[in-house]
Amino acid sequence: MNPISQNIEQLRADFPILGRQIYNRPLVYLDNAATTQKPKCVVDAIADEYYNLNANVHRGVHYLSQQATELHEAARIRVKEFIGAHSEREIVFTRGTTESLNLLAFSLGEWLLGEGDEVIISTMEHHSNIVPWQMLRDRKGIVLKVIPVDDKGNLLLDEYEKLFTERTKLVSVAHVSNVLGTINPVDEMAKIAHDKGCLIIVDGAQSVPHMPINVEQMDCDFLVFSGHKMYGPTGIGVLYGKESLLSQMPPYQGGGEMIKTVSFEKTTYEELPYKFEAGTPDYVGSHALAIAIDYLEKIGMDNVARYEDALLHYAMEQMRTVEGMKIYGESDKKDAVISFNIEGIHHLDLGTLLDRLGVAIRTGHHCAQPVMQRFGVEGMARVSFALYNTKEEIDAFIAALRRVQKMF
Repeated sequence: MNPISQNIEQLRADFPILGRQIYNRPLVYLDNAATTQKPKCVVDAIADEYYNLNANVHRGVHYLSQQATELHEAARIRVKEFIGAHSEREIVFTRGTTESLNLLAFSLGEWLLGEGDEVIISTMEHHSNIVPWQMLRDRKGIVLKVIPVDDKGNLLLDEYEKLFTERTKLVSVAHVSNVLGTINPVDEMAKIAHDKGCLIIVDGAQSVPHMPINVEQMDCDFLVFSGHKMYGPTGIGVLYGKESLLSQMPPYQGGGEMIKTVSFEKTTYEELPYKFEAGTPDYVGSHALAIAIDYLEKIGMDNVARYEDALLHYAMEQMRTVEGMKIYGESDKKDAVISFNIEGIHHLDLGTLLDRLGVAIRTGHHCAQPVMQRFGVEGMARVSFALYNTKEEIDAFIAALRRVQKMF
């Protein structure tokens, strides 16, 4: 038996919010693709640092600053180990996946991409992996190409290969779709890109919290992800980049921390990774992210992946028994996300009524309007799972769905 299943009540006790009642009903939280709840150890780490070690990091000679700096840089090493990076110089702290992608679009746009150069993205991208490239297109005249998706939610890899020309420089693709749940074959996509002489960015926002990740095995050039989707705090994220590439890229923002010398004639920039970390970093958030990683690794990412996969398949089976159910994204390789609609019920009405029954889901376009257009809908309802969810919660969700149906 999976150790998560064996210890699920003890594990759930680590997340005090799961004991809440909503409208006098037990909370069933199934909105984990939007953000995960935080274990007590993460919240305690934040409070402890603010109460006992709060001081700005780097360059401070006093005790508190040195201690805060040690925690911040230890977190960088912890992230490096967690994703299998070669060096902590390859780990840049950001505010989250969105800022990481904007950083890459700006910096690669300045260094690598010129008018007429091509960037390949996919139909299933989150807006944060579409809009920054459109902004770059408007600014510099790059060309965006889009990998199509089939009816089951799989990227069409034959079509992907056909998109490359001598002007293609970069691929930027989600590892896991936040709508369809599809796990894209990024290892294979990276090899294809590299064989064509192109770089590849992998958006790991929906994969890093749910499965083992090794950037060297994947051979991606860049990986981006957020702390708040992996049981850490909001406002902290990660950009991994190969050192050989980051060292050639210009800074994204200017200010303190990212400089070596400043005069009115010239500024020289700091070494990696600080060149990309202008201003005071979220040193409390970085430490709390490291605590979240410790929490995940104590459980084991293989265990997390297997447990959530079992939840996913159980939920899919149960949802298919609901009359009028339409599930979007039925790839054979799918992560713990299910988007759906029920015939005759608007997704916003469905989400609102489920909330009154204590079940928290997400509704709308999920920051992926091109996916909605591909499947011919305005929006979808979405359930998404985390390591603290249970089959009993899925049963409660299905019972609530049936109750809502009776209202229409």
